[in-house]
Amino acid sequence: MLNATPLPMTRAWWAALAALPAIVFALRALGFLPSVIDWDESLYILQAREWLRGGWPLVAVWDMHPVGAPAMFAAAMLLLGESIGAIRLLGVIAVSATGWALFFLLRAGGLPLAVGYAAALLYAGHSVLLGGMPVNTEILFAPFITAAMVVALPAALNPERPPETWRVVIMGLLVGWAMMIKPVVMPDGCLAFAVLVGGALLRRSLPVPRLLRFAAIYAALCVAPTVCFGLIYLAMGELDLYLDSTILAPFTYAQAGIALSRGAWRLASVAIYLLWLFLLAAGALVLLKRQPLVAIALAWFGSATLAVTLPAQFFPHYFLVWLPSLSVLAALGAHALSKFLAARRAMLCLTLITAAVSLDPWRNDSAPRIWSGHYLLELDAPARIAQHIAEEMPPGETIFIANYQPIVYFLANAALPTRFAFPAHLTGVWNNLAGSDTDAEITRILETRPRFIVVDRTHWGAMRPAAARAITTALEGGYQINYVFQDGRSNVELWRVRDPDPEND
Repeated sequence: MLNATPLPMTRAWWAALAALPAIVFALRALGFLPSVIDWDESLYILQAREWLRGGWPLVAVWDMHPVGAPAMFAAAMLLLGESIGAIRLLGVIAVSATGWALFFLLRAGGLPLAVGYAAALLYAGHSVLLGGMPVNTEILFAPFITAAMVVALPAALNPERPPETWRVVIMGLLVGWAMMIKPVVMPDGCLAFAVLVGGALLRRSLPVPRLLRFAAIYAALCVAPTVCFGLIYLAMGELDLYLDSTILAPFTYAQAGIALSRGAWRLASVAIYLLWLFLLAAGALVLLKRQPLVAIALAWFGSATLAVTLPAQFFPHYFLVWLPSLSVLAALGAHALSKFLAARRAMLCLTLITAAVSLDPWRNDSAPRIWSGHYLLELDAPARIAQHIAEEMPPGETIFIANYQPIVYFLANAALPTRFAFPAHLTGVWNNLAGSDTDAEITRILETRPRFIVVDRTHWGAMRPAAARAITTALEGGYQINYVFQDGRSNVELWRVRDPDPEND
């Protein structure tokens, strides 16, 4: 059995924990250079910007996620300034916080402190894969779910005594905020509660009435942030929008999910990306199969798998939910393997395994980024387009991004022509999620004659035909091409509104 008494901390280990953000920053440093890595991150940035200017998420900028992510983005921008760098630094903070939580989780289980640090490094190294370099929701809610497991574990390892009420309260608050970032954390939240009370319930040290009271407190705290924001939107007269965006739209999204056969291929692909973690985790299952922390981490991986599959879309960043539990299993496996291979030099062996497995994903991510060499330090296409717009247009004027990166709105300091700033929700195939007539909205936008319209001509065919026809008519009738930018293999056209006076054309 694992020792349920946390090991004492030394100054050296406190210093190592303090150094973890620097290591995380080094692993994610190349992610600070491009303006866009992921479209979702750009949408949260726009929501945060409008929020800081008085426009609430969903009302000013629509999305099908709760407001937790834009709230954290807004906090980062308020403290660090309205910049891409501030958001990427938020990612460093979130990954570091998850690493700290993993360290203390393994420490609470009585493992050597080096094993906990190995779990933190394994998580940090693999967080750059699968869409984890931008600040996605899975990066943001991981610290809260992992911290909830840290709070629950001591109770699980001491089942002779009932859990304390304060643990229920803290866990409920942590999981409640994680649900405000993305509701798919619900299976992990349920597991955390099961870990908290399961052992005591089996040992009959937790009376059923107290269990029911704990469950009521926990459930109430888990839904409290969602309810509180609902009351705010109710006071603004926007409760229907809040419910449609955070409840109805995600269900509609999941109903249009891909076939399970396609999802299985993606599962296999992700397993190859995370191959070394899976192999080390398998080592833990073989060599430490009687250890309770292995069973807990395996159950955690199971609940995370349910979270991955709930949206039925299987995009790469969804699989980041696996990383905390896999990092625990892999660290345990690396520790057991080190003792098995070199009992007298187990810590050295653990260090080498951890370093190699943690740096391998960084190598895989960095190599294609460095391939372009000097282009790394130049402005990418969205930033160049935004710079061109800003040189001709006063801040705060309206532009329209028809089917290109919405981050251009932010970089050009331009006003939004619509609350549907994410092109896929307006001109693309996900317009059914918005709960409004998007064709009428496109007509309204074009009638306002935005100063600039940005069109990705290479991917023009991916737009809805009705949207493409309306934009084509507007461009031919009142706009002229100002510049054509190259974005990889894409041709991105910047159209400028034509002066109504022919003499000034």
